[in-house]
Amino acid sequence: MPKPYPTEFRDDVVRVARNREPGVTIEQIAKDFGVHPMTMQKWLQRAAVDEGAKPGQTRTEAAELREARKRIRLLEQENEVLRRAAAYLSQANLPKRFYPLVTELAADRIPVSVTCRVLKLARQPYYRWLADPIAPSEIAWAYRANALFDAHRDDPEFGHRLLADEARSAGEAMADRTAWRIASANGWWSAFGKKRSKNGKKPGPAVHDDLCTVTDEKGRVRHEFTANAPNQSWLTDITEHKTGEGKLYLCAIKDVFSNRIVGYSIDSRMKSQLAVNALENAIARRGDVAGCVVHSDRGSQFRSRKFLRALAHHRMVGSMGRVASCGDNAAMESFFSLLQKNVLNRRSWTSREQLRIAIVTWIERTYHRRRRQARLGRLTPVEFEAIMNTPAALAA
Repeated sequence: MPKPYPTEFRDDVVRVARNREPGVTIEQIAKDFGVHPMTMQKWLQRAAVDEGAKPGQTRTEAAELREARKRIRLLEQENEVLRRAAAYLSQANLPKRFYPLVTELAADRIPVSVTCRVLKLARQPYYRWLADPIAPSEIAWAYRANALFDAHRDDPEFGHRLLADEARSAGEAMADRTAWRIASANGWWSAFGKKRSKNGKKPGPAVHDDLCTVTDEKGRVRHEFTANAPNQSWLTDITEHKTGEGKLYLCAIKDVFSNRIVGYSIDSRMKSQLAVNALENAIARRGDVAGCVVHSDRGSQFRSRKFLRALAHHRMVGSMGRVASCGDNAAMESFFSLLQKNVLNRRSWTSREQLRIAIVTWIERTYHRRRRQARLGRLTPVEFEAIMNTPAALAA
């Protein structure tokens, strides 16, 4: 069964079809975007139903129905929690503790989050109680922190090294680095130390190692963007362009193997969700991507918790370049340069919708299916993948 197209991709195709030039048929647009004409017709009919032009159940109504069913199921679970809690506390021979009740309800397929919310319990203490009351390392850390705090309270001008000396003399052995970590986490700075800035403009630290570097015979480090098969190495970045309504942001993901843009997302705001949507769209179209390396710069969108969770969920590997070094992601910058020259700078754009249609049309019709590349043997990305994937399929 073929994998469904991403929602954002379907919406873009419908926009292009509705704003097509006179003489351009639906079949031609379907061919340009690599979809079947019947699929294209279904997307147009679904869009008409969603807008109220035709009768039928819209996507909003279907989503509301799913949310209503989810809410009913949640209310049933909450009612069961209250009923079991009343019966549990009415038994005089049981201690007045809720943690065993939470475990019993979890065994009956009532989520721990629902039980803790109804009983006004915090989940983290429950899980600590369930696994291990207190780890020995936490006890040792607490004793060391107490010793450092006592030394800092007595002598606020001491730095972390002098605080470590005082703690060691009090019987709490620790390294200077451990003392610095504890003092830094609690904000115990020397009274004469330099104030810490909270509004710095420098990029944050990398959350991944740079996995796209190689060292040549002379010991020089350079970047090499190569792959022997699809879904081995992806590149991603974000670009922006002004319109009459404000800026429009594009996050694109390119497969190093064929230079194909396997996923993209366009929005009026440059948030972490923009990068997550682009990654999810790429995964929806490519299938099994476990072990794929995703290389990016140190932008906050790619260092966000949402993006890191998406990578971990799909078992992908992150990679990051240096600060203020466009050469560390040159292969992706070259694509944005082409987009800048062929679309963005060709004219002024009055609306975000107008620019969005132009971007997706150029990517899917021109870049993927018409622009031949020397690195691919004068083939387009779609032709290159079709040719290279056929021998692999036959060999399998």
